[in-house]
Amino acid sequence: MNSSAAQHAQLEVVDENEDYLVVNKPGELVCHPTVGDDFSSLIGRIRLYFQATPEVRPHFVNRLDRETSGLILISKRKQLHKFFCQAYESAQKVYWAVVHGSPAGDEGLIHNCLGPARGSLVRLKQAVVPEGKEARTAWRVLRRGDSFSLLEVRPETGRMHQIRVHLAHLGHPLVGDKIYGADEGLFLEFLENGWTDHLERGLAGVRRQMLSALELKVLDHHWCVAPPQDLADFCSSISFSRFSEPTVSLEA
Repeated sequence: MNSSAAQHAQLEVVDENEDYLVVNKPGELVCHPTVGDDFSSLIGRIRLYFQATPEVRPHFVNRLDRETSGLILISKRKQLHKFFCQAYESAQKVYWAVVHGSPAGDEGLIHNCLGPARGSLVRLKQAVVPEGKEARTAWRVLRRGDSFSLLEVRPETGRMHQIRVHLAHLGHPLVGDKIYGADEGLFLEFLENGWTDHLERGLAGVRRQMLSALELKVLDHHWCVAPPQDLADFCSSISFSRFSEPTVSLEA
């Protein structure tokens, strides 16, 4: 692991060997480039990290939405990419999600098919639809409050926006979610105007959805990171009743 290269590339490296790289993606960073410099996308930063080793050909094994933070696995050799992708299909993933409200019950399994949302102005928006692809999301309450709750979420399938859609369908959308919250118009407003006072009021004062991938188990590898600072700060600012002990410490 090259700490100076990681610092130059503004990349948080969690683990690395000759076959793979594991990084902790910050929120509000896209995986693939749109516009901007090398630092504006995760793949741009990864290429900067490997600038001195051009023989490395990084490929994402998994991806996260722009506003979701957490663990991403990258294969360093093209011939291993398919192997890691197949292994990832049976990977165990643990997310933390801060949601609006207090779910009924202590835990559950959401089993609803997902597909494109009909009639939405947001092109990539997904929804629970009978003809969609099978999707399963397990959840349990870690902290419970009147206005917000902290959930541990374990997706058992890997559909687009799966956690976000399922929790919104449950009646408890992610705090800060511009698409699946109360008004998808906030997402369109954000695209047009960037962050505004109106968005500040409509999104509980957080600039991104409160969702982070904190644990990943692939084959015999197990990686774990602490909750990001913005999620921890938000949880610290509200009153929770203690319910269940999380795998990762909120104070880590």
